[in-house]
Amino acid sequence: MPTSMDSSKLILLLSFYLSTTIHVLKNLLSRLTTLHRTPLLVNLLEIFLSLYFWWCGLSPCTVDLDDRQTTIHFWCSAHRMSKKPYLVLIHGYGGNSKGQFWTQVGPLSQNFNLFIPDLLFFGKSHTLSPQRSDVFQAICIVEGLKKLGVDKYSIYAISYGGYVGYRMAEIGGDGVEKVVIVSTGIGCTDEQKFEQLRKIGRNPLELLLPEKPQDLRGLMNLSIYKFNPFKWVPDFFLQQFIDVMCNDYRKEKSELAEHLLFRKADSNLPVLTQETLIIWGDKDKVFPLSFAHHLQRHLGPKSKLEIIKDTGHAANIESPGALNNFITAFILGK
Repeated sequence: MPTSMDSSKLILLLSFYLSTTIHVLKNLLSRLTTLHRTPLLVNLLEIFLSLYFWWCGLSPCTVDLDDRQTTIHFWCSAHRMSKKPYLVLIHGYGGNSKGQFWTQVGPLSQNFNLFIPDLLFFGKSHTLSPQRSDVFQAICIVEGLKKLGVDKYSIYAISYGGYVGYRMAEIGGDGVEKVVIVSTGIGCTDEQKFEQLRKIGRNPLELLLPEKPQDLRGLMNLSIYKFNPFKWVPDFFLQQFIDVMCNDYRKEKSELAEHLLFRKADSNLPVLTQETLIIWGDKDKVFPLSFAHHLQRHLGPKSKLEIIKDTGHAANIESPGALNNFITAFILGK
């Protein structure tokens, strides 16, 4: 005969799975009701990624800040396991949390309680504030985590997210335990930045905010070294992707990019107090490997650099296995 405690646990478990199932069905229905307004293939891809995140034990939630002037959307571990460390994943420019981390959430969820925000104006996060800095992004994510009851965590941040993750580590202080920075330009000098922009040879905003399929292909060719899965994707699907993912908040996204591209380098960039792992693809054409060495020198003895061979800027797409292994070993201290 089951005890009353066993019965209570069973009721709680059934209640959780019932509420989860209802939430999934509501999400699917809301997606399906907008098929006439949103391209079918992109909608189906969004549904698939949402279901995959659910399958990995994550569930969506939103947090309101600044008297509801700002909303941050998260994918969070539905069951927080006390034995697992907390890991916050910060995505890069040009996508949302689902699109950039789908190759990693499965393996990483086995070792960590995951919290994955959409940065402001990507995915479902937005603000009425005129601020467009990486510092403001970081403040919002840190405050959102506090509201979710997360006060001790490590950070894994990639590309544009690296700027935000770095500032989160600065703001979060002792609450941030370890930091992983992947392929980001933070800490580079004005000379390094403008020389790299010259090498790219065209207006970076045309690549970061593509309007045509050839612009998106140009961004992928710049980001991926070994195998570009977008090479065989037809133009009509890429245009649908642009219409859905790039045109929402286009003005605000452009302001975010302009803030990073054309501002003066921070001559007083703080040295992080946390142990920091820097990971880079040796074939990165967006932020070359010299940027990684420059950042390591800035951070000093508490930092370590790992280089992934035959990998470009998008290490999360090209080499997710190696990336996951480095992140897991570093944060778990193995």
